[in-house]
Amino acid sequence: MSIIKRPILTEKMVDQADKFNRYGFVVDLKADKQQIKNAIEKMYGVEVLKVRTMIYPAKKKLKYTRSGIFTSKKGAFKKAIVDLKEGQSIDFYNQ
Repeated sequence: MSIIKRPILTEKMVDQADKFNRYGFVVDLKADKQQIKNAIEKMYGVEVLKVRTMIYPAKKKLKYTRSGIFTSKKGAFKKAIVDLKEGQSIDFYNQ
């Protein structure tokens, strides 16, 4: 089981990486901050100063169509924002 699922590469997170040396990841729901810190340090070879986590709950969606109403569910996920030591960075594109 991998703790880090994928990096978050939105316009806002790329801007945060440039200005504040801050990166976002989608992580396993059961992972705690220490496990996230250790996984990122091991995977990317950087020093993590701070980890902040957010849990987004599952959402139900309704679609109204000609043939009726369809329901679907978007799964819950956990997001981690990590601050790196000054002078270090993560390059997602050249790995």
